[in-house]
Amino acid sequence: MLCGHCLSSTPAFDETYAPFTYQGEIRHLITTLKFGAHYKNARLLGLLLADHLKLTAQKPDLILPVPLHKARYRERGFNQAIEIAKTVAKELQLPLDLHSCLRHKDTPHQSALTAKQRRKNIKHAFSMTQTISVQHIALLDDVMTTGSTAHELAKLLKAEGVSRVDVWVCARA
Repeated sequence: MLCGHCLSSTPAFDETYAPFTYQGEIRHLITTLKFGAHYKNARLLGLLLADHLKLTAQKPDLILPVPLHKARYRERGFNQAIEIAKTVAKELQLPLDLHSCLRHKDTPHQSALTAKQRRKNIKHAFSMTQTISVQHIALLDDVMTTGSTAHELAKLLKAEGVSRVDVWVCARA
C-alpha cells in the first residue's frame, strides 16, 4: 500500500518487500538486535526474510545492506542490516556488497523525526566508494518507516547506472 507522499512523489526505488509490520514479536526481535546486540535475532530475521523473498521477489544481482555512519557503527559495534543480510545472502545464494557505498553524513536517529524531517535529514547522506556494474540491486535494512533512506540510496544507485533497485526489509512501520 502506498502512502500519500509516495503517491504524490514517486520514490526512486522500484519495489519493496516486507513480510511483517513493525509490531509485537518482530518489533522486539529488531529492537533487541539493534540496541541490545542480540545477534541471534539477525539470523532468525534473515531466515524469515529469505523465506518470504524466495516466494515473492525476483533475484537481484547483489544485496547492498544500508550502511551506517562510522560513528554510529563505533557506538553500536555492528550494523544490523549487514548481520541480517549475511543470512539472506547465504540462503538465496547471492553476493553481498559491503564496500561500494558509504554513509558519509552522520545523521541523528531517524526514529524521533517526522517524515519531512527524515527526508531532509538523510538527503545526500550517502556516496559511492567504487563503481557498481550490475543492473539490479536489493537494498536491505531492518525496518522501513517513511522510505526516505531507501529513496536516497536508490537515487544514488540509479545515478550510477543501476536500472532496478528493490528494497528488502524485515518490517514496515
